[in-house]
Amino acid sequence: MGSNLREILENVCYPEIFLSFLNDKEKKKIGSKENAILEFYQQFSCVGGDPVFSESLCKELQKKFFQQRCELGRIGRRNLNQRLNLDIPENNTFLLPRDVLAATDHLIGMKFGTGILDDMNHLKNKRIRSVADLLQDQLGLALARLENVVKGTISGAIRHKLIPTPQNLVTSTPLTTTFESFFGLHPLSQVLDRTNPLTQIVHGRKLSYLGPGGLTGRTASFRIRDIHPSHYGRICPIDTSEGINVGLIGSLAIHARIGHWGSLETPFYEISERSKKAQMLYLSPSRDEYYMVATGNSLALNPGIQEEQVVPARYRQEFLTIAWEQVHLRSIFPFQYFSIGASLIPFIEHNDANRALMSSNMQRQAVPLSRSEKCIVGTGLERQVARDSGVAAIAEHGGKIIYTDTDKIIFSGNGYTRRIPLVMYQRSNKNTCMQQKSQVHQGKCIKKGQILADGAATVGGELALGKNVLVAYMPWEGYNFEDAVLISERLIYEDIYTSFHIRKYEIQTHVTSHGPERITNEIPHLEARLLCNLDKNGIVMLGSWVETGDILVGKLTPQMAKESSYAPEDRLLRAILGIQVSTSKETCLKLPIGGRGRVIDVRWIQKKGGSSYNPEIIRVYISQKREIKVGDKVAGRHGNKGIVSKILPREDMPYLQNGRPVDMVFNPLGVPSRMNVGQIFECSLGLAGSLLDRHYRIVPFDERYEQEASRKLVFSELYEASKQTASPWVFEPEYPGKSRIFDGRTGNPFEQPVIIGKPYILKLIHQVDDKIHGRSSGHYALVTQQPLRGRSKQGGSGWEKWKFGLSKDLGLLIFYKRCLLINLIILELGKKYLVLRSLEEQYLNPRILQNLFDCSFENYDLWLWN
Repeated sequence: MGSNLREILENVCYPEIFLSFLNDKEKKKIGSKENAILEFYQQFSCVGGDPVFSESLCKELQKKFFQQRCELGRIGRRNLNQRLNLDIPENNTFLLPRDVLAATDHLIGMKFGTGILDDMNHLKNKRIRSVADLLQDQLGLALARLENVVKGTISGAIRHKLIPTPQNLVTSTPLTTTFESFFGLHPLSQVLDRTNPLTQIVHGRKLSYLGPGGLTGRTASFRIRDIHPSHYGRICPIDTSEGINVGLIGSLAIHARIGHWGSLETPFYEISERSKKAQMLYLSPSRDEYYMVATGNSLALNPGIQEEQVVPARYRQEFLTIAWEQVHLRSIFPFQYFSIGASLIPFIEHNDANRALMSSNMQRQAVPLSRSEKCIVGTGLERQVARDSGVAAIAEHGGKIIYTDTDKIIFSGNGYTRRIPLVMYQRSNKNTCMQQKSQVHQGKCIKKGQILADGAATVGGELALGKNVLVAYMPWEGYNFEDAVLISERLIYEDIYTSFHIRKYEIQTHVTSHGPERITNEIPHLEARLLCNLDKNGIVMLGSWVETGDILVGKLTPQMAKESSYAPEDRLLRAILGIQVSTSKETCLKLPIGGRGRVIDVRWIQKKGGSSYNPEIIRVYISQKREIKVGDKVAGRHGNKGIVSKILPREDMPYLQNGRPVDMVFNPLGVPSRMNVGQIFECSLGLAGSLLDRHYRIVPFDERYEQEASRKLVFSELYEASKQTASPWVFEPEYPGKSRIFDGRTGNPFEQPVIIGKPYILKLIHQVDDKIHGRSSGHYALVTQQPLRGRSKQGGSGWEKWKFGLSKDLGLLIFYKRCLLINLIILELGKKYLVLRSLEEQYLNPRILQNLFDCSFENYDLWLWN
């Protein structure tokens, strides 16, 4: 290290231990350099036995410890100074002998019980690598590649005795290729999820342990995935991904921010006796462990009597109960420790954490509806989320509206006129429809910050992901067994859950070896009805209604025809004149299965330069109107999800005592087993709000102010609703929250009263139109001759070993053999057909193939019954 024994002993706290260690080593003769290296390797790696010296072992030690310079960086120097109590300037970013001695002293102190072990899962030992850090690394890599290119150009010029010019030396190709590969191939480079406004803002606040230099889902331990006390107010303890990456992908807490050194900071109110006004300060994980942070009831206490209260507090990763005068800091907001997704769940304190996790993820899967509606029961953050997502148009300054329509808003203010274009039928990455609707009128004066136009899934500047529908929790003929949901046809006829989706279909033209491909409307061998929607250029016209199998873009690809397909005189002319006659095959862009809709946009993209080798791209955008149907997935905000199993007429649905039929029927057994009782509170309070024409914004953990605060609020609102509407069935003291309802088929009341209410129900993006699939025949695997799997491959269901055993146990062995041998029969028919074709019998009678098929089945039937 460049220090003698005297300097070492002067800079350590335990010189006698160093001297004893040195004396022991002097008594034990090492003998050679190899033995010294082995001794050091054993001490460093804690390896037992008798290791053998090798060059690779020597290189490994040299790489770790004997580099000329080891750079820590400014963050590394700062953390090392804090951990070892050093006063080395932060601009000295290299590892020094003093650092090694201090670290050795610290380890010796821990041996005697005077030090504290580091918790590797504490956030003070981690830092956030932002996008800027990753781009900085890529810039360094690009400059290194540029350096190699410049050196290669100079060496080549010297070898050929040329004088290189600056234009030849420096080129932007290494930089562009490096950044293109980073944005296109990096595992953390993702396309923004724009299913709804909540998804956009949440996707940008994700924290990940994955990626290059990070962890993997299969090797990460449970300790890393678990919640840590240092996450309080920084990382949401609920919002994470489900599956193999649980705990590895988190979400930033609602008030957390990233500090200058890459650490997560959260705000607190500082409690000071000098000043009555609370001062807010942001603390990093390494600082707040020295303070007593009050949690729980501290937000509800009266400032005049706070000193007499005993409150729960957090200190050094432990939760204590202390007097108020010992508290240093307190939380600023009840939502401080939750993410944005979890903060939108009302009555979240009454739900199991697993169901709250599902709800946080499912809210991001909600589809924007054609007629959005604000929630009756919310948390108060809906407006702020909608504004921060950027989907709504907001006035940057005050002024007056001059003109407004569906495409634009023109207003004047501050001495100039501004035009704001509105988004109309724009496709998102999840095929949902993004649209803005004007909320101001011509001649109206507006203020700064006022909402000019609502975006998708926003109403009046508030987030609106679903609908408030009338729900009953009761069984109904088994159609809502497990997670099935029974719905009324009113949701279809009144477009309650109707959504618009935009799909993109594209095709390219290439230059083949036989000539360029052409876009045309003259496609031979196709019926005229398939080409009726094409214009003169061969592209589908705007506004056309297209069904499955219709031609969207007509394209012909040239190919060489077989010799046997030409007439004899054609062959003679080709042989004499040497003309290569080519034919074309049809390679049109057709609408796939389930793609019916209206053409709303067509884009023909041609590359600049006019080169015939630049491919042309034609994109067709089709809008689909989707009502809710059997197989669609719906969910609430408490992890209560289900699949629509049946759609009943309105007259058959159970109806209330005022004659109104319910819209949905949920299974009541899904509440107690999953412990998400928050949906019951929301359901009952939503019913009271709809009758009183009120909207409620509920703060979580309201029991900190009063015991049973949620239950008292719901019952009081139901009682008031029953009084104002003169409907005693709304609140019945014998079974509060429940009501007797009637069977729509018979008119008789059900045996037991059931819970009815108006919760906020979402329609998710998991829709049956995207998932249902069936086929009559399709592709088979070459080796196993079993159908391929997957909707994209036109796959089917193959017969596997477990299916064979099941059919055998059920007595379906004959049926199984028939299904299995049909492939062999088809193969045999193909062989016989090829034999007949080889005998120049080009025009086969259809009866010949039928006879072959019947004979094959007769032969195999003999085998089946043996």
